[in-house]
Amino acid sequence: MRGRFALRELASSFIVEGSPQGKAGGVRGRESAGTDNGTVSKVLTAPSNKTETDLKKKIRAIQFGVGPIGASIARLMREKQAIEIVGAIDSDPEKAGRDLGEVVGATDAPWGVTISADAQEVLGLSADVVIHATSSSLPAVMEQLLMCLEAEACIVSTCEELSYPYRTYPELAAQLDKAAKDWGVALVGTGVNPGFAMDKLLITLAAVSQQIEHAKAVRIVDAATRRLPLQKKIGAGLSVEEFRAQVLAGTIKHVGLPESVAMVADSLNFAVDEITESIEPVVATASVKTEFLSVEAGQVAGVHQIARGLKDGREAIYLELQMYVGAKSPADTVELRGQPNISLVIPGGSPGDTATASVVVNTIPVILDAPAGLRTARDLPIGFFSPDARP
Repeated sequence: MRGRFALRELASSFIVEGSPQGKAGGVRGRESAGTDNGTVSKVLTAPSNKTETDLKKKIRAIQFGVGPIGASIARLMREKQAIEIVGAIDSDPEKAGRDLGEVVGATDAPWGVTISADAQEVLGLSADVVIHATSSSLPAVMEQLLMCLEAEACIVSTCEELSYPYRTYPELAAQLDKAAKDWGVALVGTGVNPGFAMDKLLITLAAVSQQIEHAKAVRIVDAATRRLPLQKKIGAGLSVEEFRAQVLAGTIKHVGLPESVAMVADSLNFAVDEITESIEPVVATASVKTEFLSVEAGQVAGVHQIARGLKDGREAIYLELQMYVGAKSPADTVELRGQPNISLVIPGGSPGDTATASVVVNTIPVILDAPAGLRTARDLPIGFFSPDARP
């Protein structure tokens, strides 16, 4: 197992307390941050008068997948003093061999980090964490995830089906959990949704409840402000017939609502025995033009999805997503019915791709200090990873 180190000057939620090196959490690297007895002291006050040479090493990170979300994450990581991006992986021949900073459109490019299509070679750079952003499908990314774990790197992934895979893919979840524990590292799938807006936010609000009878989240997103792959994934510009055919083929939908239902159910101890999901088109009533495409009246503008968690036929959890180009009054709304009744509205909603990059990067210090194994947003604390945080 690799050594741990503490992050100094982080927000209080990310101050790393000492723990035995035998615990599988913490940042890994050849330079151990442990004391002679294998522990790290609590960091609860301002740093002492240590020189720069006494400070712990930076977090060594690899970006796996340099699509629109991966690019946004890489740019945000670049802003963190505590992170050093040591490698990048992407199979796209138009990206492989180029400088990461140039590909992601950074103003301070080049970064001196070359994107490679050879994942094994890049993973040999002894990173502490891999930021993984390649696919929504867990079966499709299993080989990639196992490769990262074998490299003894923690993983923060945007794979929606990894966010809470215990009901949908129990065998794959068990395989990942075992592999992570065998290698002494941790992994998590997270983002804004799933990972925050329709699950973690509900779970967090439950902290001030005494009894909960029903949980509800409604997210309305104007997809016109989002990236092209997402606009395509929700069917913007298709005919209604094309939309329904692609829903049946499994290519049109927002991925992650059933996972969010399962996460909320287990967190609130709702004995949900059935999870249902419906997907319908939102049909444009007027022409809408985005940066990437045009939608005419009568064409599909996006998706209207509803997932429910049922117990003996009674609804205990209701999650509704309206994601379409030209959506009016976007917002995130969460409600808990019980004692007391609680509701929260975020006007405008959590800002999509920006929020996903934020959640992912803010999770890095947490996953590095987590016990080995498969973790979820339910397990992990949330907080802010300051750009000025020093290693």
